[in-house]
Amino acid sequence: MQPQGQITDITCDVLVCGAGLGGVAAALRAARLGLRVCLTEEAAWPGGQVTTQGVSALDEHQNIETFGGTAAYYELRNGIRAYYRSAYRLSATAESAGPLNPGNAWVSSLSFEPRAAATVLEAMMAGPHNSGALQVFYHTRAIAAEVFTGEVRSVLTRQTESGALIRFHARFVLDATDLGDLLPLTATPYAVGAESQAETGEPSAPAAADPTCFQFLTFPFAVEWRPGENNTIPKPDGYDTNRTAQPYSFVYKTADPVAPVYQMFGTAPGTHGAFWTYRRALDATNFDDPRIPNDVSIINWTSNDYRGPAPIDRTALGLAALYRDARLLSLGFLYWLQTEAPRDDGGAGYPELRPRPDVMGTVDGVSQMPYIREGRRLKALVTIREQDIAAASQRGVRAAPQAASAGVGLYPIDLHGCSINTVSLPTRPFQIPLGALVPRRTTNLLAAAKNIGTTHLTNGAYRVHPVEWAVGEAAALLAAFCLRGGRTPHEVQDNPRLVLRLQLLAIDQDVPLYWYDDVPIGHPAFAATQLLAVANVWPGSDDTLSFRPDESVSQFDAKRAIVAAAEMVQAAGGRASPASASLQVTMGDAFTPMTRDAASQALADALPDAGGPPAPALSDPPTRADLARILAVVVRHVIDSDRLGG
Repeated sequence: MQPQGQITDITCDVLVCGAGLGGVAAALRAARLGLRVCLTEEAAWPGGQVTTQGVSALDEHQNIETFGGTAAYYELRNGIRAYYRSAYRLSATAESAGPLNPGNAWVSSLSFEPRAAATVLEAMMAGPHNSGALQVFYHTRAIAAEVFTGEVRSVLTRQTESGALIRFHARFVLDATDLGDLLPLTATPYAVGAESQAETGEPSAPAAADPTCFQFLTFPFAVEWRPGENNTIPKPDGYDTNRTAQPYSFVYKTADPVAPVYQMFGTAPGTHGAFWTYRRALDATNFDDPRIPNDVSIINWTSNDYRGPAPIDRTALGLAALYRDARLLSLGFLYWLQTEAPRDDGGAGYPELRPRPDVMGTVDGVSQMPYIREGRRLKALVTIREQDIAAASQRGVRAAPQAASAGVGLYPIDLHGCSINTVSLPTRPFQIPLGALVPRRTTNLLAAAKNIGTTHLTNGAYRVHPVEWAVGEAAALLAAFCLRGGRTPHEVQDNPRLVLRLQLLAIDQDVPLYWYDDVPIGHPAFAATQLLAVANVWPGSDDTLSFRPDESVSQFDAKRAIVAAAEMVQAAGGRASPASASLQVTMGDAFTPMTRDAASQALADALPDAGGPPAPALSDPPTRADLARILAVVVRHVIDSDRLGG
């Protein structure tokens, strides 16, 4: 064991603190781009909310099976399904169904055991780790930082088991911790609690700011249904107080006097399904395997939301005491379920519920770490507000466009608030603004998880699994781009041409930046449609999320897109004629398909010297995808050329 006073110094290109979903995504992307990466994590597993925090029913959206995540996020989702197919024998029902959902939770299209996700994430990191590109340090927490003239020079960490001190010297530091641990250590300004309406202009913000208003944290727990057994745990400390104060209940919204009461296994009127299947991790009917004889469920309900003080800015002893109280709250809910919960068949209590420590990697079946919905939020170059993403504030099917988009997401503004109430506001499919990752002052620190520049309200939409992953990947792409070009994040954010180059890098890594629900990753026109949209050469229409790649392109859409591409070439100093006669819009163009000859002529007139590699051939009549792929060659050449500047 190393003496506590001795410091080991390690140098790397990128230090990622926090191995939650954002941290793992960032570390993987940076390593895959050829950087030397160090990843620290205070828990024993990677994955954060999906593993150590027990939220293993993914909070996603209706499009996720085909669109809305990065390629690396789909690698995780596919890896989880492959894990169960290889580790267990599936039932005939599961084999014949659609995409495998091990738990068949009604809240998610993919629910599973936290330990399974940890196994998959470790496998994803094995390649970069074995090559030396990625070093991972578990049970390690940042405790101090050296900052000079706005630059983080080093981060000092302590390994919690041994007390050993490690000081990391990195060119870029990514804060992917759930609480935003590095923000105070680096004197980077941050926000806490709820902003006032006067500060943000948000319709749903309170009249007065409340820095104590945080979303609740939760310790989920895993239980197996064991018919005929009595697995009742000892009565936890504080049970009587917690039972009344929460209160423990099958009602999800306890503050609503007319809220429906859920049943354990049945579907009560007005509910979405059974309490048991809400976040079920293993549905035994999916398996023909003696190792899974019964269902296993993860209990993450408003009854075990901890409504005590926020976990930030506390001493180690104070934080440990807070987490102890929150764990006892969850164990109390388990005890209530086992002894007092109303049974569907009459009577009280379900003693058949057996804790599953192995599922969580703990001694009692409660998660290793609390599910942190909200911590410190970066005061960033861009702050995402309710009116930027809420459905009520949008004129079209997408949220307000972000010129410097670094990713996409979709989830309601879902708040487990600072009172007994919960809030859910619909949103439109939104983007992740690049500036929300960048501090106003610190030059080489980036937010890489739930700590980006949101408000208290919009944090409720950006904290979920695929969005946190996309944020982490975006942070790594920005760091890599800056290191390659000798730029700072502020220079990139302020220069639209540099933003386009960064976006091209992201698209080439199969990171979607714009919402098209019918052009998924892997589609021949994915990169083209994404690039043309973010370059504002061919953005989507306000009335549909679809691009319709296989439809014939109308003369109106073709002319408009060719003109936009020609204007981009002309602005970059190239030879182009966006005002050519063949591009003049005429009556009926919107309803008339463009012919191959007309498209070829329009392209030749507008872009006589576009350069770049040979364009794809046009079909007759050309499809929208055909034209998009041709114009993307032109736009890519402009972005890649020195003429673009920046």
